[in-house]
Amino acid sequence: MRNDPTTPSSPAEAQAKRGRAKTWRERWPVEAEVLLALSGAATGLLAFLLIAGSVFNGGFRGIDEALLLALRNPADRSDPLGPAWFEEVVRDVTALGSTVVLTLVVLAVWGFLTLSGRPRKALAVLGWSAAGALLSTIAKLGFARPRPDLVPHGAEVYTHSFPSGHALSSAVIFLTLGAMIALVQDDRRIKFYVLAFAVLLTLLVGLSRIYLGVHWPSDVLAGWALGAAWATIGWLVFRRMDFAPPGPRQ
Repeated sequence: MRNDPTTPSSPAEAQAKRGRAKTWRERWPVEAEVLLALSGAATGLLAFLLIAGSVFNGGFRGIDEALLLALRNPADRSDPLGPAWFEEVVRDVTALGSTVVLTLVVLAVWGFLTLSGRPRKALAVLGWSAAGALLSTIAKLGFARPRPDLVPHGAEVYTHSFPSGHALSSAVIFLTLGAMIALVQDDRRIKFYVLAFAVLLTLLVGLSRIYLGVHWPSDVLAGWALGAAWATIGWLVFRRMDFAPPGPRQ
């Protein structure tokens, strides 16, 4: 066994190899992560501005109308494609992006962090989420795009259409919290799982708004872009705060 090159000759050698592996993982500089995050945020913001400019120049009109009609019964525009139970499922999914549900999620995380002895980070989560909600409100008031009138709405709506508040807010909350949880995990599989699930929730909420006919597809696309940009900046904030896991309990 000692002559086997794949077998460490001593515990010291095994420890040295682990140390070298750890050093290799840490070679990726912090500056590169920050630059990538800033690039991602800038890309999201640029995408939002391009979508907004195209929408208000009539660039998305044909695509928006075609996609909305594709999800409706050609003989009855008030009837979305699929069985009645599926429409109820979609309403349940869209509720995940509602103000009430997202507020409860943020308050639950705030309470957990406060009780875990992280009051500064708890306030950061609360403040960042509230700022994201304010961003959504300002954007809606600024663009004041009417809701789709091509098909009957499958849910009650009370605000302007652009950008989708559900898509934007779910991106802000789910992606920010997903990134925050990923920061305190060492296992890459857990990181990927958390972030992938956050992205899945964000996509499902946005798609549900299109299916229910309460948003143009371009509204949802713009909400995703702006929300993802805001969540990326949030990741930088939490990383700056050194969001490290607490030490083991004695």
